[in-house]
Amino acid sequence: MNQFDGIKRALEDARKVGVVGHIMPDGDCISSVLSAGLGLEKLGKEVRMIVDYEIPWYYYEFDAVERIHRAGALQNWDPDVILVLDASSPDRVGDVEEFLEKALVLVVDHHATNHAFGDFNWVDTKFGATAQMVLKLNKALGVLYDPELALYNFIGIATDTGFFRYANSDVQVFEDAAELVRLGANPNVVASTILENKKLEQLGLFCEVVHGLKIECDGLLAYSAIPWNAFEKRGLSESDAAGFVGEMRAIRGVEVAVLFSESKEGEIHVSMRSKKWFDLTETAVHFGGGGHPRAAGFTVKAGEASLAEVVESTVQYLKIRLTQRG
Repeated sequence: MNQFDGIKRALEDARKVGVVGHIMPDGDCISSVLSAGLGLEKLGKEVRMIVDYEIPWYYYEFDAVERIHRAGALQNWDPDVILVLDASSPDRVGDVEEFLEKALVLVVDHHATNHAFGDFNWVDTKFGATAQMVLKLNKALGVLYDPELALYNFIGIATDTGFFRYANSDVQVFEDAAELVRLGANPNVVASTILENKKLEQLGLFCEVVHGLKIECDGLLAYSAIPWNAFEKRGLSESDAAGFVGEMRAIRGVEVAVLFSESKEGEIHVSMRSKKWFDLTETAVHFGGGGHPRAAGFTVKAGEASLAEVVESTVQYLKIRLTQRG
């Protein structure tokens, strides 16, 4: 039995399913959790959808996001299966990690850095988004799509391809997106909610990012850092910086952009993006993270290093590799 068939069989046999995404959730994570969770409910399963982290506020404009809970929802509940989506390692699911030994674990992911930590692991880097894999799985399970489910499934494909601008926007991406539009997804609703829905305070924060921007390696490397007090004084959270690193990458001549942000708890989150040729995977893995060649990141736990120290070590590591490539 291959991994896909094993996951399909386990979900068919299960009565109660926990559907779990990763910490620091992006659109693909949220979309995958919703479309898998709602799809399984259409099959009569008892489902609890979990993302053990703050979800960016604008995603709550999609009604079903209110149904996503934190890890505590797994307390005093015994799922037959825990379906982990878009997460490359156990530590990426937050406090859900402590529940993984209590049920059959199914992993569905498109990251090359996935640790294959489930009982069944369907990991395929050919997909531009995990949401595409959920679409394939739902179809195999016999889930009937309505416009709402199609919309939620479309979100992940749109966001993880940069709204069809990134190199992972292949023929299959467009075919899957077109299928979901035929089923009722409205691309304009997704784009306007996510791309044209900024708080005024976010623009002030981005001004601070630009003010602290540094360009090195003959213009190949751009980076900036946001200390927690910059979020705090504007009443913002880390999720409000989503998209900033992409704007830095858009600078002419820049190949690698890095945004460092400090959480309220003192963790340092590092988001990296590359434009054409630099593979970020090795850098992310070196620092304990993961991701894709063009989008990757890692987290430094509170107390392990200061924001300035993380900036210094990361920048020096990237400068050596960018210089070697040049």
